[in-house]
Amino acid sequence: MQTPLVSILVPFKNTEAFIKACLVSVLNQTYTNWELLIVDDASSDSSFNIVKEFAENDHRIVLLKNSGNGIIDALRFAFKHSKGEFITRMDSDDVMHANKLEVLVTNLLKYGKQHVAIGLVNYFSKEGIKEGYKNYEIWLNNLTKMGRNYSEIYKECVIPSPCWMIHRSDLITCDAFNPNRYPEDYDLAFRFYKHNYKCIPCNDIIHDWRDYSSRTSRTHEHYAENHFIDIKLHYFLELDRSPNKTLIVWGAGNKGKTVAKTLIKKDIPFEWICDNPNKIGRDIYGKILKPFGYLKEINNPQSIITVANKEAQIEIKNYMKALNMMPIIDYIFFC
Repeated sequence: MQTPLVSILVPFKNTEAFIKACLVSVLNQTYTNWELLIVDDASSDSSFNIVKEFAENDHRIVLLKNSGNGIIDALRFAFKHSKGEFITRMDSDDVMHANKLEVLVTNLLKYGKQHVAIGLVNYFSKEGIKEGYKNYEIWLNNLTKMGRNYSEIYKECVIPSPCWMIHRSDLITCDAFNPNRYPEDYDLAFRFYKHNYKCIPCNDIIHDWRDYSSRTSRTHEHYAENHFIDIKLHYFLELDRSPNKTLIVWGAGNKGKTVAKTLIKKDIPFEWICDNPNKIGRDIYGKILKPFGYLKEINNPQSIITVANKEAQIEIKNYMKALNMMPIIDYIFFC
């Protein structure tokens, strides 16, 4: 087996409680040809000193210090100093399974360039995993097992941010960590999708993803729900919007309203439908809401569906199937 150098990029800030376990898990990898570019993004706790001690004992660990401009800037800084043919990410509060790098490298060598190697993840927490995160883990892992991650890319981030590996040249081609667009992991997944990089199926759990109340994705404004709508619309309009189809927005809850307001701001025409009898016929933002049945009257529609109820989503999928409509081409779930 070939043994290309793998660059592991790790930003960290104030993760003193977890960073030792992270570093130990990297040192315990069965695949040993790696370098760890670990960037302190202005920590105020003892994280830097913990990493410094590890770096002094293993030349593969390269400790860098950033100015504290956030995770995207830290990732850029790490990538700039990396030398590996293969690039991967890691979070400083997570734990690698011992075979993680070996699994990802083996798959990437097998499938070649323009592929993304990913693996199954396991959420864990001292307080126990909440239902939403457990459901996300199950959903994400089911997609990864089949390599069908992009099929539901407009629902949620379909590539686990700390559990992918890619050829260096492919990462450069899709502009690496350069856009200042959050969530940065979701944006990168969309750019992999844009460049048609295939996701390699995997059945191995290789990453333990830690959840806790002060985690950045729970607390930082960049990860607020409305930013997910913004990024979904940005890439939908760029990559999958069919200009010859009539655009339809399904649902008039908070997500539906956010989509509608954004489309109005961009001066993009659309029709708006919902199943709430208290809203049907009302004028919201200058648009008259119509019932779901109105879809049958529209020739060649393309629908953005913001209905979150799982049972309702199944009904909608069956309804679309009966109308011979195809996912992405004719309808997209935004939740």
